[in-house]
Amino acid sequence: MTGFSVDWLNLREAADQQARNSELLRVAATFAASGGDSQAVVVDLGAGTGSTYRTFGQRSFPAEFTPTWRFVDNDRKLLGEAARRADQNHLIETYEIDLNHVGQLPLTAVRLITASALFDLVSAPFIDRLIAEVDAASAGRPVGIYAALNYDGSTCWDPVHPLDQQVLEAFNEDQTTDKGFGPALGPDACNYVKRTLEQAGFGVQLATSPWQLDGKDAQLVAELIQGIGSAVQSCPELAPEDIADWLAFRLAHAATGSCRVGHTDLLAIRGS
Repeated sequence: MTGFSVDWLNLREAADQQARNSELLRVAATFAASGGDSQAVVVDLGAGTGSTYRTFGQRSFPAEFTPTWRFVDNDRKLLGEAARRADQNHLIETYEIDLNHVGQLPLTAVRLITASALFDLVSAPFIDRLIAEVDAASAGRPVGIYAALNYDGSTCWDPVHPLDQQVLEAFNEDQTTDKGFGPALGPDACNYVKRTLEQAGFGVQLATSPWQLDGKDAQLVAELIQGIGSAVQSCPELAPEDIADWLAFRLAHAATGSCRVGHTDLLAIRGS
């Protein structure tokens, strides 16, 4: 799968935490803590540096609920950082696993599975295999899936540039290319995941969770712009000089403009 640096994950964490839908997060935490086991298991897929764990710990779980967190990632450095930043009084397990090997995921006794900014990068067959593994592991017990910050294909800029829409279309096309799991679901991720989970008997809720970025986020905005520019370089409908013009304009306004990047949070629960 495609990797991410500690610097990038640190840079986006505050925006991610602000964007997450607070009501869906609350419902997910309530479900996780309602099973009568103060040490239930939460499995965080693509855990990175542990941002999802920190979000639940800071905003959601009751103090008496101390689940075992299983951090799963293919990057040893990120797992080490996640463990280092975790509360030393919490039960933390780390698993260095390529998520493509869904049969190796540590889903035994899992109550809640979490994933942030992941499902838009994976393929439909990956989702199908993951749900099959969750079925097998849960063995009829209640289980939930909380998947936050899935890119929905929308990005709005202020001030506008004449190429904004064309660049967005090219970027969204790139988001459906292989990110390490086969052809990515991209902006259609939540629609596919919701439909597939409902077919598997889950009740599914969706909620918007957009990034709302402005001058205080100038460094993140600049990195986002550069990432979009790199992604659209191979688009035949965009001339290199047009991309360069768009990049120069956007970077010039990174500290004074604003942008909204659309995301969707998903919570699926089966049983109670």
